[in-house]
Amino acid sequence: MNESGVDFVKVAVRVRPLSDSEQNAGHICAVDTNEDLGIIEVKNASNENDVKDPPKTFMFDTVFGQQSKQVDVYNKAARPVVENVLQGYNGTIFAYGQTGTGKTYTMEGDRSVPEKRGIIPNSFAHIFGFIAKAEENKTFLVRVSYLEIYNEEVRDLLGKGKKLDVRERADVGVYVKDLSTYVVHNATDMEKIMTLGNKNRAVGSTNMNAHSSRSHAIFTITVECSEKTNEKLQHVRVGKLHLVDLAGSERQSKTGATGERLKEASKINLSLSTLGNVISALVDGKSGHVPYRNSKLTRLLQDSLGGNAKTLMCANIGPADYNYDETISTLRYASRAQKIRNCARINEDPKDALLRQFQEEVEELRRQLEEIESSNESEDDQHKSAEKVHLDIQAKFDEKLLEENRTEEAEKEKAAEELKKHEEELNQARAEAALLKQKLAALEKKILIGGENLLEKAEEQEKLLEAARMELEERRSQESILRKQIQEKEAVRIDIEEKYSSLQEEAIVKGKKIKRATRLLTEAKSELEDMANEHQRAVEVMLENVRQLDRELSLQNLLVDRLVPNKYLRLIEDNVMWNEEIGDWELKGVAYAGNNIRKPSGRSDLKKKSVLDLSAIYLSYSEDCLTESFRPTSAARVRSSRARTTNARSAARRK
Repeated sequence: MNESGVDFVKVAVRVRPLSDSEQNAGHICAVDTNEDLGIIEVKNASNENDVKDPPKTFMFDTVFGQQSKQVDVYNKAARPVVENVLQGYNGTIFAYGQTGTGKTYTMEGDRSVPEKRGIIPNSFAHIFGFIAKAEENKTFLVRVSYLEIYNEEVRDLLGKGKKLDVRERADVGVYVKDLSTYVVHNATDMEKIMTLGNKNRAVGSTNMNAHSSRSHAIFTITVECSEKTNEKLQHVRVGKLHLVDLAGSERQSKTGATGERLKEASKINLSLSTLGNVISALVDGKSGHVPYRNSKLTRLLQDSLGGNAKTLMCANIGPADYNYDETISTLRYASRAQKIRNCARINEDPKDALLRQFQEEVEELRRQLEEIESSNESEDDQHKSAEKVHLDIQAKFDEKLLEENRTEEAEKEKAAEELKKHEEELNQARAEAALLKQKLAALEKKILIGGENLLEKAEEQEKLLEAARMELEERRSQESILRKQIQEKEAVRIDIEEKYSSLQEEAIVKGKKIKRATRLLTEAKSELEDMANEHQRAVEVMLENVRQLDRELSLQNLLVDRLVPNKYLRLIEDNVMWNEEIGDWELKGVAYAGNNIRKPSGRSDLKKKSVLDLSAIYLSYSEDCLTESFRPTSAARVRSSRARTTNARSAARRK
């Protein structure tokens, strides 16, 4: 029975430390955090003394300050999502923020140092640590895939990098066609695959980040678990974990992007803008249409936003005062995201589970192996009896060698051939049995049994995570006690304030309430003004994207006008249609056109008459003709020589 329930998207905010370049430039920190209460406050350093522009305060599920550790980020924010995936839920963890705020560091970190590993490598150790501690009646299959979305094209980072199509099926949902998937046996295998994919990922340098990600990357881990309830019944649960490293939103004025970098930034901002529109539509609830299909990113994250998944958004911000606008924009973005409702359920016995297929194939191979081994035993008996017959025949032939004729020699050879044939069949059966054993071992290697020691290098990382988790639990219990004490003291303080003995005290209390209300009103007005400014900036970004698209459209129209005749253009327009499933135009009958037509065979070239080269044959000779005859021939020279030959003939006739 599937477990389901409505759950909100969890949001964690992480503040990176000031960089050396920011400190050298004299920038100050404009962000304050309260990790215990999950509160973050941002002040505008340029208008610090302006009463009309008070500091902005936001509250989130989890807040990490500048000195936060990687293991704390994983244990507090990411661990619950991974644990849900191991129970059969879908899970998504994605990092969002301005370029250069530490998204890739949060997701990947430094894998060579255990304490600096990010969410993705820590999840590797967590998953295989769970499998190693599982009961023996549970078997697991773990597989991974890695893709990127670059300039709105989906690429396989573990394959040849060709463009892939996004498809959708009722029984599977949204998926990427022909995306390569690899079965892994331990955390080391995962790290090797991730390293390979990172080498193929698009990165570039901008003014704000020397190693800026120019694409959105999605690393997917699929964990299949089969549990035996009795000898025959098996329940298969499949959990999918999407680990998403988004490219950073950026302004051209700060990044200094030009040329190809500017085009990449335009596509990045367009997809992130669509992501924002999807979040707004889901939070609003009034809009019946959610624009998932407007971007490849939102299409692939469709289940993660308002669908069947447990989702964590990790918003990364920079603390420097000159990034005030981008920081506020990111925090508002994250604040809206935590209002999204997801309805996650356990994926039990799905049709696309590979574990059950592998188990059925293993059982079939075992059955075939048993049949071959039993037949081999009978073959051995036959072999022994055949040897005995061979000896008897040989003895009889020795006794009657002088008496028998050549026909008996032929019978002896025939018996020897039969014996040799039996031996060949026996060797072939043994070879088939060995091959089946190899196949069986390969399949059993892919299936991981609970309780096996799979940690290897990940064992140290798992111990580190476990120790950090225990410390975190202890801190949480202490925080709970302190929070209770604070609430009690706050209640006492409010009670004391309410009990005033004179009109003067009452006036003072009322004055404080008026000041508090005035401050809240000022904050609300400032918030409204900031939202208007943010909306204006969003409109400007969208207008810039529209202008970029207009330029691309003008270029395409120019190419069409210059290169495609009108009659063929009308023919193309009449036979083209939009394919909503793959998000592209398709031409009817394209399989029978252009390069798809079968090329004519080489024999047709032989039928063409060869042009007779008469350039070296002259009826009258001159100095020009002599020099021309020693030059390499070409088609133009053939024509000119023919003209000279004709002129020479006419001149000869006149003479």
